[in-house]
Amino acid sequence: MSALGAIECAGGYDYMQHGERADTMSDTTGKGQGADTMSDKIEKSDEEWRKELTPEQYRIARQKGTERAFTGEYYDSKEPGTYKCVCCGTPLFDSDAKFDSGTGWPSFSEPVTNENVRTESDRTLFMRRTEVLCAKCDAHLGHVFDDGPGPRGQRYCINSVSLKREDK
Repeated sequence: MSALGAIECAGGYDYMQHGERADTMSDTTGKGQGADTMSDKIEKSDEEWRKELTPEQYRIARQKGTERAFTGEYYDSKEPGTYKCVCCGTPLFDSDAKFDSGTGWPSFSEPVTNENVRTESDRTLFMRRTEVLCAKCDAHLGHVFDDGPGPRGQRYCINSVSLKREDK
């Protein structure tokens, strides 16, 4: 594979160079959808996050990176549990909403509650996507697409590295 590789994540591509994702040009208004109660927000410096997370967790959750398809711990997991934010422990997704999308990333039809996730417009590399973030600590989780199963028709394409499953 060349230094510049394309990884398909359900309708869009994340371009990675030497394992790094290009800078993200997200919605700078900070008014994405989802909970944004400042009193509940967790705010830490980059230095603090680097001390608490592994280098891969930091690259993906704090720098908006993407793990390679079919390599994440949870992409094919069928174990029952609640998937929580790796940074702050907020419950994000339940295994009952998890399905196999064939993309190589964990996919969910809906979050545990809408208040625990928020979205922002992501216009990285001339594409329009909707980024999914933890509403409590702003960790990058992945993207949501309008091609999922169920009544909402959404597919949350999430990085395993951004999650920690608590088994039921």
